[in-house]
Amino acid sequence: MPDAARLVAAMSLALLAYFATRQILPLLPEGTEIGNFIYINAGIAVLVGWRVMGSRAGRGVTAALNNGLTGMCVLVFCGVAVQGVTEMMRLAMNNRFDGPLEAIVAALELSAGYGLMIATPMVLGILIFGGMIVGLVTELAWRMLR
Repeated sequence: MPDAARLVAAMSLALLAYFATRQILPLLPEGTEIGNFIYINAGIAVLVGWRVMGSRAGRGVTAALNNGLTGMCVLVFCGVAVQGVTEMMRLAMNNRFDGPLEAIVAALELSAGYGLMIATPMVLGILIFGGMIVGLVTELAWRMLR
């Protein structure tokens, strides 16, 4: 059921994903094609905000903080997984793998590498504090606009 909390959670988490992705761009290796990197992460954030965070609004301030951190963790997990699979598909189109199992293992390795690459204090700080703010804003939207 669409409501204001879902919309606010989706848009707020997309904004957080945009700012976090802008901080991640300098961490990528030289010559990396960025393409739609920012837009893919923002799209994932909209889906996570709508489905995960918006449905959990209205349970209090402590739950709102937990909701924001949960939404941020789901966003990071899904974002890293999608980017890893996308890179694996690009490599697979260049015939870099001998079989499907090797491609799956490469996708997991690439995702883990991306996860380690973004584990810097600046990015983690933006994600953690931003996630808590998004959770509080979602709770506020649920309270004011129901």
